[in-house]
Amino acid sequence: MLKTTFAEAYDNGEPRLHYRALMERLHSLAPGDLQGRARLVESTFRTLGITFAVSGREEGLERTWPMDLVPRIIPGSEWEIIEAGLKQRVRALNLFLDDLYVGAQAALHDGVIPRWVVESADGYLREAHGLRAPQGAHCVVAGIDLIRDGGGVYRVLEDNLRVPSGVSYVLENRVAMTRALPIAFRNHAVRPVSHYGASLLTALRSIAPTASGDPTVVVLTPGIANSAYFEHAFLARQMGVELVEGRDLVVQDQVLFMRTTRGLARVDVVYSRVGDEFLDPVVFRHDSLLGIPGIVSAYRAGNVTIANAIGNGAADDKAVYAYVPDMIRYFLAEEPILPNVTTYLPWQNEDREQIFDRLEELVVKPVAEAGGYGIVIGSQADRATLEDLRAKLTAQPRGYIAQETIQLSTHPTLIDASLEERHIDLRPFVLTGEDIEVIPGGLTRVALPEGSLIVNSSQGGGSKDTWVLEDDGAVATR
Repeated sequence: MLKTTFAEAYDNGEPRLHYRALMERLHSLAPGDLQGRARLVESTFRTLGITFAVSGREEGLERTWPMDLVPRIIPGSEWEIIEAGLKQRVRALNLFLDDLYVGAQAALHDGVIPRWVVESADGYLREAHGLRAPQGAHCVVAGIDLIRDGGGVYRVLEDNLRVPSGVSYVLENRVAMTRALPIAFRNHAVRPVSHYGASLLTALRSIAPTASGDPTVVVLTPGIANSAYFEHAFLARQMGVELVEGRDLVVQDQVLFMRTTRGLARVDVVYSRVGDEFLDPVVFRHDSLLGIPGIVSAYRAGNVTIANAIGNGAADDKAVYAYVPDMIRYFLAEEPILPNVTTYLPWQNEDREQIFDRLEELVVKPVAEAGGYGIVIGSQADRATLEDLRAKLTAQPRGYIAQETIQLSTHPTLIDASLEERHIDLRPFVLTGEDIEVIPGGLTRVALPEGSLIVNSSQGGGSKDTWVLEDDGAVATR
């Protein structure tokens, strides 16, 4: 089956209106100039320690964060649709989680989504029942992955509602771009992203326990060995709050305290970057050295708020994702603004027949994996891989979903000394407190190997700065 691809920057070989000024500027640079600027960015990132860890590799080392020098541009009218769709989706997901853990589970009773699908989700936690999230903000920080199909339609690929990462690179990419291509940046009315730290702090303070007059917020990290430690430290600095590990906190009389040189100081809100199962060894994994004994009891007593809320994984399971459009219709009485990718569920007879008949055309994903691991793209798999996959789908139908292969849109990317088209996606970040705010742009991820559809940095992907324009027009270079 022929799959079309949407080109972000060009239409029939000519730059789209919102890309004209950028392309004029890039083509005006001397040969090799872009490469030199790219090397300077990489050197700066290395010096500043802007890195990420590559898991599953023998070297197990950190790599400098890969940023491509050609920014992705989204015109203002396009962004309005994306923003509205993201707010709608996150609002529905928060309502679903509140209904599931605090409410009457109406969505399950009414058959919006099968109960067994939710309760078999990897991130569903019975221990989270009764844990109220102030403002109903179970997903204080959400990272919603978007792709663009061959017709240019934005579609949701995945919901990340537990500990979505990557926003630190959004901010660092922007700083790097203003230095690497200052004239091009000045010639575009680009919406800022530098306020993210202040917006996150406002959202976190808004969900503090009601008794907190001047709430204290901390960022909880598993420690320096974690692959996202750079981001944890970065966000703590951006918000001006303490970065802590589990050993820095203690619960006394169902109240959470932080150990300081001046004694114990009360903590009201924990922005946790620790997985739920490691958060409280009394309730979850008893062998965890990362969490704080008794923190769930303090949470249940209403003395501390944890963000994102415990148990969010029930809503970002890849099988549950297939039901989110129905959640939007059920909770909001609205049609989804941003559609899903067409998804097939192996435990449903009709879907299973589709999957087995078209296995070489579809993308199959394990529901509990992240980072691009375990994905099989049928068109790129050999016969043995497909037969093995068929056996796994038969044995564990709940463990997988299948989706139509969408080629992902392409974008000019600096490869050696030339600009070549590479596939991209987009992860915008959505903050929920008293209000819902979508940070303009997000993390554009790019699959650097030619022809690859896997954009994850852990799989050799890179990133781009994302420019959301105030309007739709091009700006002449000066």
